[in-house]
Amino acid sequence: MPNTRLSDRSHVRQRCENRFLQKLAALALATLACCSTAAAADAPKKAESSRSPNIVFILADDLGYGDVKCLNRDGKIATPNLDRLAAAGMTLTDAHGSSSVCTPTRYSILTGRYNWRSRLQTGVLGGYDKPLIEPGRLTAASLLKQHGYHTACFGKWHLGMNMAQRAAGEPRLFGSNVDFSKPIQNGPTTLGFDQFFGISASLDMPPFVFIANDRFTELPTVEKNWVRKGPAAADFEAIDVLPTLTRKACEYVAERSKSDGPFFLYLPLNSPHTPIVPSKEWQGKSGISPYADFVMETDWAVGQVLDALQQHGLAENTLLMFTSDNGCSPAADIPELEKHGHHPNYIFRGHKADIWDGGHHIPFIARWPGKVKPGSSSDQIVCLGDLLATVAEMLEVKLPDNAGEDSVSFLPALLGKADHPLREALVHHSINGRFAIRQGRWKLELCSGSGGWSKPGDPEAAQQGLPSVQLYDMVEDIGEEKNLQAEHPELVEKMTALLTRYVNDGRSTPGASQKNDADVKIVKPLAKPKAKAKSEPEAN
Repeated sequence: MPNTRLSDRSHVRQRCENRFLQKLAALALATLACCSTAAAADAPKKAESSRSPNIVFILADDLGYGDVKCLNRDGKIATPNLDRLAAAGMTLTDAHGSSSVCTPTRYSILTGRYNWRSRLQTGVLGGYDKPLIEPGRLTAASLLKQHGYHTACFGKWHLGMNMAQRAAGEPRLFGSNVDFSKPIQNGPTTLGFDQFFGISASLDMPPFVFIANDRFTELPTVEKNWVRKGPAAADFEAIDVLPTLTRKACEYVAERSKSDGPFFLYLPLNSPHTPIVPSKEWQGKSGISPYADFVMETDWAVGQVLDALQQHGLAENTLLMFTSDNGCSPAADIPELEKHGHHPNYIFRGHKADIWDGGHHIPFIARWPGKVKPGSSSDQIVCLGDLLATVAEMLEVKLPDNAGEDSVSFLPALLGKADHPLREALVHHSINGRFAIRQGRWKLELCSGSGGWSKPGDPEAAQQGLPSVQLYDMVEDIGEEKNLQAEHPELVEKMTALLTRYVNDGRSTPGASQKNDADVKIVKPLAKPKAKAKSEPEAN
């Protein structure tokens, strides 16, 4: 039938009572419907582009800013996959963990709240510790799940969970009182994740057994020692953990490619944290040290996820973010790296655990095709705790007053639309509970020393007669070498008052005041040094 007849088919129906013409018109309409269906089948990319974006958040463990080659031109470790990620996306050059150690930063990532508002105000959790995230608290995962996302976490949890205990009188298993045959309660699957596979804490913390959702995958039958001793599954080997997590993540991407809905993948890797265990094919690859080899394998893991997204047609509609929880650790043997001309914490002072930038100034790279400009960068001050507010803005929802109290969306930075500072200020925290606050170019540290493991520590700094606070101009002195507290007492007073307000209000963003879970003191007395057994490892 000619197109002119089709376009005028209503007129034909009105004027013609001939059954032949009626059938012919019906046939034409059926043909058009079939053509429309075929056209829709031929346009999967169009349907994909209208869907909510997938979100992948990859968190390395103890990777320094200077370990990423594209961020450190003098770096000696090859990171080709991170380099190609940066070339295709944006580098946020002033990004920070909310703390300079593992657990507190992870708390902030998921909750958008500073860890020191919780019960954890110093140190980190262990492998058997109880949950840190409060029951009922909104997380990035639960928010996305509420809005139709499938959510998964593969990797190092390190935020606590309730493990069943053995009955009274039962013998302990290699020093543990856990009943590994019983379900785990209040773990990742109760905080917004549909799936979890990984380990309870750092890879150097027992138990050395994989967890799938709320169950241990095996019963421990032996004792193993990776920095710390504890019960382990017979076939659990530290060297296999990174490849296993990578494989699980890639399998998840393949599985979700068959679904119409968006997904959120949180991938907290165990590397390059201790134990430093590069796989056999990566051993010696760097020509520098086992740590450098492990960094290269971490880069490989990122590349595997990038390739999986591309292979399954998901790359174009996925916001992928890569970062690290804190700076490089002394366990990496920093002097050995520096002998080879490699500075893992770049030009920043200090390292993991410290209040200085080497403790918490971390790499952050984001790729989102069609949204984030390739090869771009932003110098906005960003905190990993800003993830919650960022996904909320992506979803176009307002966070309730009792969620994301310290989270500020960096979506405008990603989209190249940030024409003013997104954050009023950012609070830093060290392993010893020392505070600092960054506002624009100024950084005020409320302690005499490193606040962590670097020298001078706080007691040594006090003994040396150093001032009780430190003030640095982070534009002119990013290495934090010249303390300007004496020259700018008005800034010390102003920034201390701002930090005090943040503490007292229970939040640092606009909204109704909230309560901290524990009393918070921004200036703490120096703790007396504790005698440490030679075999006792540092908290990490």
